[in-house]
Amino acid sequence: MFAALAELERDLASRAQRTLLRERRVVGSAPGPRIEVDGRAVLAFASNDYLGLAGDPRVRDALCEGARHWGAGAGASHLLAGHYASHEVLERALVDLVAPSRELRALTFSTGYLANLAMVTALADRDAAIFADKLNHACLNDGALLSRAQVLRYRHCDAAHLAQRLASSPACRKLIVTDAVFSMDGDIAPLPALLELAELHDAWLLVDDAHGFGVLGEGRGSLAHFGLAHDRIVYMATLGKAAGVAGAFVLGHPLVIETILQTARSYIYTTAQPPALATALCAAVNVVRDDRARRDHLHALIARFRAGAEGLPWTLLPSISAIQPLVVGDAARAVALAEALWQDGLWVPAIRPPTVPDGTARLRVSLTAGHTTRDVDTLLEQLHLQARGWT
Repeated sequence: MFAALAELERDLASRAQRTLLRERRVVGSAPGPRIEVDGRAVLAFASNDYLGLAGDPRVRDALCEGARHWGAGAGASHLLAGHYASHEVLERALVDLVAPSRELRALTFSTGYLANLAMVTALADRDAAIFADKLNHACLNDGALLSRAQVLRYRHCDAAHLAQRLASSPACRKLIVTDAVFSMDGDIAPLPALLELAELHDAWLLVDDAHGFGVLGEGRGSLAHFGLAHDRIVYMATLGKAAGVAGAFVLGHPLVIETILQTARSYIYTTAQPPALATALCAAVNVVRDDRARRDHLHALIARFRAGAEGLPWTLLPSISAIQPLVVGDAARAVALAEALWQDGLWVPAIRPPTVPDGTARLRVSLTAGHTTRDVDTLLEQLHLQARGWT
């Protein structure tokens, strides 16, 4: 074995020794709370399909119809021959859902990662300063690095610390960049305070609402949850979580969106999302808009879980979102707890460093509208059972 390959082997062995080696499980059934995984039936609390739309017949049938009409793929990037009528319809539908009373524009992407890279790099350059929450998603951090801007991180959800950093920066262009709902903590950024600071310091406010879109603000997302609207806000949300399909979109002032379209490498130089997926997403957007009962049920499950988790020996972080993290601390113990639940037929992922900081390994309980109250009670019963032997 040559030296460079041996180095990789040592690094992987080190990860395994620290209980940080990740493994994939194979799902053998259609999406839903009760699925087949690695050949066994489990009750899953591992999905970001918050409204249960990934297996919804209306979305599934729209996908089939879209494939019959448009074929399997786009065949080209949006700026060559890959921008289809279904993409155009979807972009208008997303504007109508998120910002129905404003003259904004949306741009769709194949993934949220590509969308965040585009949003950040189109607005920041070497002369800019990016002010980023310490717990931002990896793709926002990667976008900041690719932009070559100065990156200044502020303490998680700490508007006072951000104000200090903004006031001391001489940068001619400033961008405040944040998740709306944080993917591993489930808490919500103080968006009204961040917008006030953006106005005070003439900064852009870039918001990643991957985990708020479809769930908060009557489905319109975290901006609607807070009642916020401003031309300096650039909004991104994914379409593979609450919308149940795949992809993402960026929404903002038409000049911002045109700038992204003309300059963002992750938009220009990648094949467009298959138009059949855009057809399915149009159906999903209609459900997000019209089916309030799904969100009501999800929020009732969240309240039920939080009430039932009282007395557990692990820290339940404050969250009104579908993400309910139970912080265990040590990575090996978090993995052991997840494995014990797995043996009892429940799939609840253990999240470990570097996804979360050292000493904060956790179970990430993800609730969906597809779960029943009995499903949540089953999880709570098993957690309390495991807690009896926990020291």
